Amino acid sequence: MSNETKKLTVKAFRFNKDTDYLPYYDTFEMEVSKDELILDVMNRIKWEHDGSFSYRRSCRHGICGSCAVKVNGKATLACKDRAFDLVDIFGEELIIDPQDKRRAYKDMVIDKADFWNKYDSVQPYLVADIDENPTEENLVSIEENEKIDEADLCIQCGACYYSCPAVEVNPNFVGPAALVKTWRFNADVRDNAHESRLENLQDIGSGMWDCVKCFECAEACPKEINPIDKITKLHQQTFEKGLARNNVAVRHAVGFKWSIQKHGILDEGELVRYSEGNIGVMKHIPEAIAMFTKGKIVMPWNMPKSKNLEEIQKLVEIASTAKFGRR
Repeated sequence: MSNETKKLTVKAFRFNKDTDYLPYYDTFEMEVSKDELILDVMNRIKWEHDGSFSYRRSCRHGICGSCAVKVNGKATLACKDRAFDLVDIFGEELIIDPQDKRRAYKDMVIDKADFWNKYDSVQPYLVADIDENPTEENLVSIEENEKIDEADLCIQCGACYYSCPAVEVNPNFVGPAALVKTWRFNADVRDNAHESRLENLQDIGSGMWDCVKCFECAEACPKEINPIDKITKLHQQTFEKGLARNNVAVRHAVGFKWSIQKHGILDEGELVRYSEGNIGVMKHIPEAIAMFTKGKIVMPWNMPKSKNLEEIQKLVEIASTAKFGRR
């Protein structure tokens, strides 16, 4: 075998909703060259081994998002990632799965109705009073356009959505892709629906506050959009427009800021009390005891302060663009 090729074992998820009771994997031994993409591997499975193997594909340029799959659990655009690069990560056995096995219809083809329904729910379009016969362009300055912060580069592939652990455990959560699109239009000065979008995303259980800040969406995004950054900006915009509700998620965000401003470091015990109240603290006593024995939290009267507290307080003040309710 030359340095230009590798012999790989490729396992492909197989399932036909119309005929199969349970999914299974087919195994293929393939000689793969260094320039072949995962999409090339899937094409070869279909063309050289089994013509019934099904998947979505279109542009082959990383633009349409159709060919999104998972390889060894890693979200990928099949037309973007080389097989060799994934071999360097996972070894010479590659397992190709659909984005969500539970929603598989035929092999890599899944039912994405949940993704699109949530995407549609955030008004993913410009809402504005348009002059049907304009006499001049509606110009947007470079500075105003930069606020969109690359959110308009999203190709709706679903990689972030189907990699999100919050979506995994909470099917009501709107998910990172819809929130990125929300920011794209809420950062647009021409749009008139900023407040209505934010209002619709305030509910605990489905809205923006159910993001757990795990950064899995940022790792999964093939366009390097960093959805978590856009979600954080939506949180900030909610405070700026005075739309934040008095719920546990909002109190957690406010308490986090005040803890850092007071101590220079996070007081996790006080953060729980501030977010959930004295009664809410009671349900966390077992975890608190475990954290205390490991030195993760301290008693309130022993809470240390950062030696750089004054500098941290100045940074917090400079970085704060929204008004928080004081304790």
